[in-house]
Amino acid sequence: MIVRLAREQDLSGFLGLAAQVEHWFGPMVDDPGFSGAVVEHVRGGRALVAVDQLAAARPETAQPPLLGGLLFGSDAPTFHVHWLVVSEQARGRGVGAALMAEVMTRFVTGPGTVEVVTFGADHPGAVASGARAFYERLGFIPAETTDPGPEGGSRQVYRLTVS
Repeated sequence: MIVRLAREQDLSGFLGLAAQVEHWFGPMVDDPGFSGAVVEHVRGGRALVAVDQLAAARPETAQPPLLGGLLFGSDAPTFHVHWLVVSEQARGRGVGAALMAEVMTRFVTGPGTVEVVTFGADHPGAVASGARAFYERLGFIPAETTDPGPEGGSRQVYRLTVS
């Protein structure tokens, strides 16, 4: 697997990832605001993708499917994971951890905090997605609840202190 900065030609891959999680987040694929946010993050150098190393090396594969994608932001000393999705077929293979490791190396400077908003404990996606357990394994601590997601489901901030 290769984790790299996203390029504008990765937009269709981000939309493919979004299609896999719309049942948890609400419509994104046809939402111009989502596409615009992806392009803005890509142009700002704040988007990462994970691709299969073998697929990326094959010349007949012009654009391999994304294993995962991440949008990031910073208001140092607070850093924000805006969106992180791993493709259904790649879940449980370390893709999310690899994306987060690259974010921490590439963008995060301490001291500060990294924040992510994920599903609230009562959200149907909380267990099915594995998001809460994923962030806890990385050392994030559940913090305050926040506004519901676009589909109306509960959300909670998770926070990691970096030094």
